[in-house]
Amino acid sequence: MKIRLTIAAILALVAGPALADRAAADKCAAGLAPDAKAVYASAAPEFAGAPDPRALLKSKTQALVKAGTVSMGSARSAATAAAGCLKMLK
Repeated sequence: MKIRLTIAAILALVAGPALADRAAADKCAAGLAPDAKAVYASAAPEFAGAPDPRALLKSKTQALVKAGTVSMGSARSAATAAAGCLKMLK
């Protein structure tokens, strides 16, 4: 019984900061322009565990441009703005 409580306490301590970072990142993303929000929404699920976050962001942004979701003219600025919020996930 003590082992289960100890494990539960450790998991709560480890998960707590991750949830706080996600909440802060989501709050940050709420204030982004629509194109930047699309980039954030696309990259956020994989960002924290990505071995190369910059490559992930580039790939996701390119896919959004090809799909017509993000305009080519605003892609760079949208990715840069989204990156500011995505960094909170790390």
